Order: sequence, then C-alpha cells, then structure tokens
Amino acid sequence: MILIRPVTLEDADGLVKVLNPLIESGENTALDRVFTVEEERAFIAAFPPRGIFHVAERASDGVIVGFQNVEPFATYSDAFAHVGVIGTYVDPSGHRQGIGRLLFEATRLAAKDRGYEKFFAFVRADNIGALAFYKRIGFEAIGVAKRHAKIKGRYIDEVMIEREV
Repeated sequence: MILIRPVTLEDADGLVKVLNPLIESGENTALDRVFTVEEERAFIAAFPPRGIFHVAERASDGVIVGFQNVEPFATYSDAFAHVGVIGTYVDPSGHRQGIGRLLFEATRLAAKDRGYEKFFAFVRADNIGALAFYKRIGFEAIGVAKRHAKIKGRYIDEVMIEREV
C-alpha cells in the first residue's frame, strides 16, 4: 500500500535516494547534479507557500518511493498565478505501479484548493516513459524546445506539456 502525504523536512534523505540515482544516470531528467540531504532539506524549507509537495511512502516500511511537486510558474506577475509547474519523480522500482497516478490525484485536488487552473512542464523528449505517463493522466504536448538542455555535453530537446487542473 502507498500513502500519499505532504512532504516534511525529515523526508529529505528519502527524496535524494529517489532523485540522485535518476540524476546520476544522465537520463530522464534535466537535473545535472546530485543533491545533498542538507540541500534538499533547504529546498523543502524554502518551498513556496502556495506550492504543493507530496511524497509517496510505502506503508509497510516508510520508504519514500516517489514525489511530486508544483511551484508557481512565475511570481513576478499575477498574470501567471493560475499556472503551476509540475514535476514527478518515481523510483524505477515503482514504475507502472500507479504511484504517479496516486501522487497526481492528491496534487490535482490540492491545486484546485490553491487556485491553480493549469499545470505546465518540460519533459525530456527522450523520456518516453514520462511522456506516456503524463499523456495517460490527460496532459498534451504543445511544443518542443529544441536543444533546450545540455547534459554531459549533449543537447536534449524538451517537450512542453500542459493540462487543466
């Protein structure tokens, strides 16, 4: 059983255990450097008040197997206040087990409560699994940013996706 709940500072270690192997692989994410537990704790502590940050925790042993967050698209103008940038990270051992969908349902409900009307994200064009996941939950591709990320000396296109909350 998977429990979806808001993130806490104590989750920092579990988050980097999910995130850092994905970063180290050089695949699936545009993040290009690993994070320390202290850096992740600082990120959680400074997370925007209107943001949404959920973790997926395995109920049997308390291990974090994924997380999803939404941050305001921009804070310099109220014109974008209805748009949230979403990111989803699931440990490969939990892929295709419904963890992302559980996270998204909790995030979607919280987003409605916080006044978001639209989700937006960039997804690496070569991350077929993530693009398929987002499509299954109702996102659509709206364009491609060519050579948008440069990781380990290689340019990578990113697909812009969106969906209404």
